[in-house]
Amino acid sequence: MVGLHVAFPIRQIIQFPYRYSGVLFVLGGILLVLWAARLFGHAGTPIKPSQEASALVVRGPYRLTRNPMYVGMVGVLFGIAELLGSLSPLLVIPLFVALMDARFIRAEEAALGRIFGAKYADYKARVRRWL
Repeated sequence: MVGLHVAFPIRQIIQFPYRYSGVLFVLGGILLVLWAARLFGHAGTPIKPSQEASALVVRGPYRLTRNPMYVGMVGVLFGIAELLGSLSPLLVIPLFVALMDARFIRAEEAALGRIFGAKYADYKARVRRWL
């Protein structure tokens, strides 16, 4: 994002001092990731996508999104883009979302479906993937 901002600064869209509001998105995103990770810890299930889940976490932010950690990461990216203020860093966000969806989320959802069956299917029907 910083590289795009420096090398290809497509139009400055957010001016000083308004860019500093991006700090709120960065902090909010980090807090969301930590909250979601803490719930995994309390449930005793691994956080790494490559490890098999031992519990289905549906509390806290998982009531609103099936992927609060990824949503938190997007919040951090949005905050960084806002801090930079130009349009070019925003291009990273849809690429990140597409990559996370293709590389991790689809496989995670398939694994959760195999492990938790109808319980996960019900949760998936009630809660959106992103927001």
